[in-house]
Amino acid sequence: MRFNLTLLLVVVLALAPRQAPAQLVLVGNDEKVTWDDAGKPVFLPPGKDTVSVVDISNREAPRILVSLPLMNSVFGPPTNLQITPDGKLALVANSMAWAQDGGAWKPAPDTKLYVIDLTTSPPTHIATVEVGKQPSGLAINRAGDLALVTNRADNSISVLAIQGKAVKLIDTVAMGEMVAAVAIAPDGRRAFAVKFPGHKVAMLEINGQTVTYTKYDMPAGLWPYNIDITPNGKLALTADNGNAGASDGHVDTVSVIDLEANPPRVIDRVVVGDAPEGFAISPTGEVAVAILLNGSAGVAKNAWFANRAGKVVVLRIDGKKVTKVGEVEVGGLPEGVVFSPDGKYLYVGNYTDRDVSILKVEGATVTDTGKRFRLPGQPASMRGAAR
Repeated sequence: MRFNLTLLLVVVLALAPRQAPAQLVLVGNDEKVTWDDAGKPVFLPPGKDTVSVVDISNREAPRILVSLPLMNSVFGPPTNLQITPDGKLALVANSMAWAQDGGAWKPAPDTKLYVIDLTTSPPTHIATVEVGKQPSGLAINRAGDLALVTNRADNSISVLAIQGKAVKLIDTVAMGEMVAAVAIAPDGRRAFAVKFPGHKVAMLEINGQTVTYTKYDMPAGLWPYNIDITPNGKLALTADNGNAGASDGHVDTVSVIDLEANPPRVIDRVVVGDAPEGFAISPTGEVAVAILLNGSAGVAKNAWFANRAGKVVVLRIDGKKVTKVGEVEVGGLPEGVVFSPDGKYLYVGNYTDRDVSILKVEGATVTDTGKRFRLPGQPASMRGAAR
């Protein structure tokens, strides 16, 4: 029998185990904003912001692959960046540019979306796409060929097509009022965006690359700022900030939305604590975490509700019942939060501490490992790969 080397090579490649995408996390570092003792923002000169690409393969000892000199902003939900499901590309929206005002600096809406190639060593910034004004929340679908970006200053959502390493703006959907964050359902057929000042959740329909606002809104809690959807697509949970983006010492909620109902509807609200901003659901679907500002920044030092640290509130998901089951103290002004792909670890970015808390997840129990991961700046946002 004649030996066919080409055929043998094809068979060997087909049988060889496929290499999983690198287990990466994006961190957007903002070096332009701090707060004084009265709780007022202090605007520093630009030029030191970075986007760090972090390898979490060693769960308790992450390492930075590169920190790219790209602008990032703490103004907006900490979900302005995400990795495609195949781990090859990253998108990072920058909500605010920096403009000089006499001898001082002030923020102004930006329109930039950065595209980062994660297949190079180290990862590289390969393109910049113009989207709407003040791009904030971002979501990539499970197929990895479509992204949505909420534009807070334009009251709109940008629709982007992803093909290989090319990212292109293909449409803009008017939403009628400010939208802060967006999540795409696992089946890719619907998306849900939080209307921050309207205290609502809007539903969008997706047909291929056509995205349509259905004009159907649901009443969330006060000032919904973030949203995520369970891996099975049955529930959406919103982090209701309660005070237009700031701590006030009073408790706030997470709204529970039944996505199987027709139409979808809010079925519960769970009290979590003061000012949830960061929010994420585990890839296991068993737990969610709401990240509380807890008076840890942006408030007067002598305020009755001022605290040194923020908190992680743990929520157990049992079918369509969501229950608060625990709290873990983390660092100052916690914003971004990411679960490891296996759901066994949790990473929380502490803005004023310039580091990341590493937490262990066992079922619905979350504990602090006591380990912190130092960053080259103040982590304003964090995200892993779309799932």
